Amino acid sequence: MNHWASLASIAAASLLVGAAPAPAEEDLVSLEGTWEMASAYEIRADGTRTTNYGEHPLGLLTVDAAHRYNMQIFRVGRPAFASGDKARGTPDEYRQAVVGSSTHFGTVTINRARHQLVFDVKAASFPNWEGKRQVRDYSFKDGLLSYAVPASASSSGIVAYSVWRRVAP
Repeated sequence: MNHWASLASIAAASLLVGAAPAPAEEDLVSLEGTWEMASAYEIRADGTRTTNYGEHPLGLLTVDAAHRYNMQIFRVGRPAFASGDKARGTPDEYRQAVVGSSTHFGTVTINRARHQLVFDVKAASFPNWEGKRQVRDYSFKDGLLSYAVPASASSSGIVAYSVWRRVAP
């Protein structure tokens, strides 16, 4: 009996030793996959909160295994061009189309030690970002990835926040 009890104890101990603890939810191990925008908002220099992309923006962020990303954010309800021709919009239609969207692609990595995402932007709807590195402080909690676009990146004194939720495969 003692022989069997010893074997059972050894087997149980080996199972416990081989079991790794689950990573904490706050550990952002990888960005790989598809993310949908949960919210986007801005904080102005005076502390007021705005929503340039509306209360329920549409956004998609995809990241592949080689850290290549593409991102699109759109304000819901942007007006259609009355002419029906992209090349013949009014100044206000062009403004709404441009200010109501943000797109860019390139590569992105995680600096876990500093809790920062590092975007190397290859091309962007805002040409000033092309070829530039954008470093953004992030948090990951309750399945939501949030990061801040610093005021220096927007050139307007406004800090923008993007909040994303990973889409199940």
